[in-house]
Amino acid sequence: MVSLALLAAIGLAACGDKGGGTAAAPDKKGKESPAIPVVVAPVIAQTVPLKIQAIGNVEVQNTVSIKSRLDGQIVKVSFRDGQDIIKGQPLFEIDPRPLQAQLLQAQAALARDKAQLDRARAQEERYKDLLQKGFVSQDAYAQFHTNVDTAAATVRANEAAVENARLQTEYTLIRSPIEGRAGKILIQEGNLVKANDTVSLVVINQIAPIYVSFAVPEQYLGVIRKYMAAGKLVVEALPPGAPGAADAAGTVATGTLAFIDNTVDATTGTVRLRATFPNRDRTLWPGQFVTASVTLNEQQNAIVVPSQAVQTGPKGQYVYVVKAGVADMREIAIERVDGAQTVVAKGLAAGEQVVTTGQSRLVPGIKVSIKQDAKKS
Repeated sequence: MVSLALLAAIGLAACGDKGGGTAAAPDKKGKESPAIPVVVAPVIAQTVPLKIQAIGNVEVQNTVSIKSRLDGQIVKVSFRDGQDIIKGQPLFEIDPRPLQAQLLQAQAALARDKAQLDRARAQEERYKDLLQKGFVSQDAYAQFHTNVDTAAATVRANEAAVENARLQTEYTLIRSPIEGRAGKILIQEGNLVKANDTVSLVVINQIAPIYVSFAVPEQYLGVIRKYMAAGKLVVEALPPGAPGAADAAGTVATGTLAFIDNTVDATTGTVRLRATFPNRDRTLWPGQFVTASVTLNEQQNAIVVPSQAVQTGPKGQYVYVVKAGVADMREIAIERVDGAQTVVAKGLAAGEQVVTTGQSRLVPGIKVSIKQDAKKS
């Protein structure tokens, strides 16, 4: 009997311990998890430019390969590699002495023939008087008249020879035909050059103003032509490595759309555009790749969120919206992306807050704590 009572007591004690453990578990599981720290940004309604973006290439408006028009030796180079050049500025000087000697020879021949012309005219006048008085025949006078015409023709030929020699002498000083920037000097002082040689002395590129050429899908052709007919279209060019549009003060070049190609490239389905930029600050450089944006129009009251807030899931794009300290996943429809901003067509309203940093730790319905963005502090 005692043994049975002892076993019963032990069994009751064991049941009591098991029940106490079961009651303590919910307290442990029911403990609230800490809020997830996130950075949020407001959903705003603002006027957003309607833009088309494409990768473009910077092209010079004018380029000149400087060559010599005559044979000779370079005796002077009047500029440096990479120097800015103005129109008419002296660049190279070819030894002028041989041509100066030819010019003096031509001038001397001209002076001689002018003197012979004066003598022939004087003889013609004298024989003309004698002809009127009947002292010489008509044939004799005609010979002196022919001598005058011959001497006059010789003088005109010598004048042309003098002008040609003077022109050749001027060619010894090579001047820049355009304003631009010089490249590397390809033939240095002291070298002999030939007229119209295959090797240029230097290449000069005009970089202000300058072109940016880029191609856009052909479906944009109609709307671009429509807005271009209504007025000038602004084009922005952002060089590589420049800061984003939001903080790119002084790095974004602004120009106007100047040209639409007259055909669509059948292999790529694109049409080529060209914009003109003043480029006074030399932001754009020939051959450089840039991001070109054509502003067609402005969209009023567009719903805009930071692009970094937008996530992609199995069903498409979504954002996390924070309301009363809780994160809620919201599917959205994107109209277009404009750099650091995304225009939302459906799913958000102005005034809401979306998570921009910390989305990877979130699930729908989880509590969050809003912290300050370190970049803004």
